[in-house]
Amino acid sequence: MTKPIEHHPVRLRRSVLCVPADNVRALAKVSQLAADAAIFDLEDAVAPERKAEARDGLVRHLTESRPDCEIVIRINALGSGFGQQDLAAALQAKPDAILLPKVESPADIQIAADWLADNDAPESLRLWAMIETPRGVVNAPAIAETGRTFGGRLDCFVVGLNDLRKETGVPDRPGRPYLIPWLMQILLAARGSGLDVIDAVFNDFRDTDGFDEECRQGRDMGYDGKMLIHPLQIGPANERFGVEQAAVDEARAIIAVFALPENADKGVISLHGRMIERLHLDQALKLAAKADTIEKRKARF
Repeated sequence: MTKPIEHHPVRLRRSVLCVPADNVRALAKVSQLAADAAIFDLEDAVAPERKAEARDGLVRHLTESRPDCEIVIRINALGSGFGQQDLAAALQAKPDAILLPKVESPADIQIAADWLADNDAPESLRLWAMIETPRGVVNAPAIAETGRTFGGRLDCFVVGLNDLRKETGVPDRPGRPYLIPWLMQILLAARGSGLDVIDAVFNDFRDTDGFDEECRQGRDMGYDGKMLIHPLQIGPANERFGVEQAAVDEARAIIAVFALPENADKGVISLHGRMIERLHLDQALKLAAKADTIEKRKARF
């Protein structure tokens, strides 16, 4: 029998800032920023000859100073010659998650999860997966299903459109018209296994209107947040992937009406002329929890 989907507790991932692991100034600045998560990148952002230095510097930095956000380390591919060294360093740095690049099959998750288990990694250490190749998109449902197996470490998909465009020849057009089917395919795979999913980077941080429109599109498609390349993108991403007050008010009204003694055993009730089911209560509880988490985070920045 298939195990029921177990969604992880609400965790804000509206803004996920990518930071080169060898940029000392950028590392130091993260603690001052309101990003929900920071990806410290040992892969694409670091030249091969600097990877060892970046790895050691990142461990030292996170040992001495930890930003008030979710900490993710993007490692090099496990078959690259750098990946296992990155994993060993990550265990020392104690991030919240490790981001695996160019995941193309369940085996990529299994290998990483097995390595972590063999090296006594804490159960709280999560895995994120970059979906950024044609094989990754095609196999996204099978990859996502590993979230319920292999220790249940898989927590989140991150879409990488730059590599996907490169490998498919699909042009970078406003509105991403030819990419929407793949974006939705990845989202459905993630949601089918209870995973979060983060939209791809917007490459021109100076184009604020274009960025805002792409955030709106990602939110409307159901994405939890956006991977960012510049601190200027944090505020707009937090706003777009946040919650509207009207939606929060409605969610709390649904929670309140289902909490009435006379509605305790009802599966469907009427609220302001609308038929409300228990599934709406589940959605309301998640939205209210997200709103509460956002308010707590706002108080810290």
